[in-house]
Amino acid sequence: MREHLQFYIDGAWVNPVELRTLDVINPATEAPAGRIAMGGEEDVNRAVAAARRAFASYSRTTRADRLDLFSSIIEAYKARAADIAEAVRLEMGAPKKLAETAQTALGLLHLQTARKVLESYEFETQRGKTLIRHEPIGVCGFITPWNWPLNQLACKIAPALATGCTMVLKPSEMSPLSAIIWAEVMHTAGVPAGVFNLVNGDGAGVGAALSLHPDVDMMSFTGSTRAGIEVARNAAYTVKRVAQELGGKSPNIILPDADFAKAVTAGTRQMFSNTGQSCNAPSRMLVPIERMDEAAAIARAVAEKVVVGDPAGDADMGPVISERQWNRIQSLIGAGLAEGATLVTGGQGRPEGLNRGWFVRPTVFSHVTNDMTIAREEIFGPVLSILGYKDVDQAVEIGNDTVYGLAAYVQGSDHTTIRSVMERLRAGQVIVNGGAGGDMMAPFGGYKQSGNGREWGDFAFAEFLEVKAAINFTA
Repeated sequence: MREHLQFYIDGAWVNPVELRTLDVINPATEAPAGRIAMGGEEDVNRAVAAARRAFASYSRTTRADRLDLFSSIIEAYKARAADIAEAVRLEMGAPKKLAETAQTALGLLHLQTARKVLESYEFETQRGKTLIRHEPIGVCGFITPWNWPLNQLACKIAPALATGCTMVLKPSEMSPLSAIIWAEVMHTAGVPAGVFNLVNGDGAGVGAALSLHPDVDMMSFTGSTRAGIEVARNAAYTVKRVAQELGGKSPNIILPDADFAKAVTAGTRQMFSNTGQSCNAPSRMLVPIERMDEAAAIARAVAEKVVVGDPAGDADMGPVISERQWNRIQSLIGAGLAEGATLVTGGQGRPEGLNRGWFVRPTVFSHVTNDMTIAREEIFGPVLSILGYKDVDQAVEIGNDTVYGLAAYVQGSDHTTIRSVMERLRAGQVIVNGGAGGDMMAPFGGYKQSGNGREWGDFAFAEFLEVKAAINFTA
C-alpha cells in the first residue's frame, strides 16, 4: 500500500500541521491502495503564503523562461507515465489500456498544447495610444475531480504556469495518488519553489479554506454543480474570479439521415467509456420515435459485448469510483424501472461473476421520456437512456430541456441540418459525427448549470489573465 503523509509546499515535502489520515480505496477490490494525510486551514495558509511569495518573481519570468520550464516538465512527465497510469488504475479502477492511452496521455497533451500556445500568445497589443496588457491573475486555487484526474490537473495547471500564475492544488481525496506523482514531476522538472503547491484533503477541510482565502485571486473548480455552488459562494466574500466546469446531461441527437447503425453503436460505446464517469458523456440518445426498437437492439448488442472486470487485465470497463456512487447508480436504475422506462439490457446489481468491487452492469433503457429521473439527473455511470422524437425541432427542444449545457452531439449527413441543430443547441461544445478524434485547442466549458469559463487551448489562457490598459503609452 502506498503511503503519502506529506504535502508539497514551497518546493519541499512537508508534514501536515496536524496528522489526520485517509485510506485511498481501490474500487476494483474494495481494499486500501494507499493512505494520505488530510489537510486543514493551517496547511492551506502555508501553501497560499508560499504561492504568494513565489508570484512576485514567477510572474515576471519571460516567455523563454517558461518555454524552457515546460520542456523540462514534459520530459519529466514522460519519464513517469507508466507510474501515473498505474496510480490511476489503482485509485479509480480505470482499465489498464484506458489509464495509459487516455487518462495519462491527456495530461501530456495538455502540457504540449499549452507550450505550443505560449510560443506565440500575444500578452500585449497596441491600440492607438493605448497599450493593452494581459497579466497573470495571481495565486490560483484548484479543486479537481477523481474521474479524469490527469486531464483535470493538466488543463488547469498548464495554462496557469504558462501565463505566470502560481497555485495551490487540492485533488480529489479519492484519486490523490496520480496527483502526488504530478507534484514529483514538477519538482524533478525544476518548477521554482512555491509556484506549484499540493495539499490533500476534502472539501470541508481544504476546499473551503482555499475558496475563502483572501490571498487566493482565482478559484478553478471541476466537479458537481452542488459543490460548485459552494465554491462560488465562498469565493464571493473576497470577489475572486471563479471558473467552473460542472455537471452535464448531454443529448446525442441522431438525425433521420444518419448512418443509423454506426451512429447508435458509436454513441453507446462512448457512453460506457470510463464506466460512464464523464461529465460530457452522451447519456441521452435521441432517435426518431419510429426507429426506437431498432436503436434499442443495436445498443443492446453493443452493451452486451462490453467486458467488465479487473482493470489490470483486458477489461473494457472497470468499476465506478466508490460504494456511495454504486448505490446511487443502483437507485437511479431502480427509478428508471419504476417510472416506466423499458430495460433493454443490464439493470441492478453487479455483473455476473463479480462479487467484489463496485462494478455496474452496462445498462440501456429505451422508451425514456425527458421527464423521467434517468433523463434529468446526471447518473455518472454506465447507463444510457434512449428517447424518441417526432421531428428535428422536437429533438432540439428535448436536447435543450435540461438545467445543464456542457456538451451535445449531433450525427447526420446533411450539413445544413447539422448546422441548424448545432446553432440551436445550448451547450458549450457540440460534437459532430464523433468529433473526428477531438481537438485539444477547442474550448471546453458549459452553458447554464454546467458552469462558466473555458478550459483547453488558448481559451484557457484568458481565464488566468487580468487585462490592463496603459493609456497614452506606446510600447
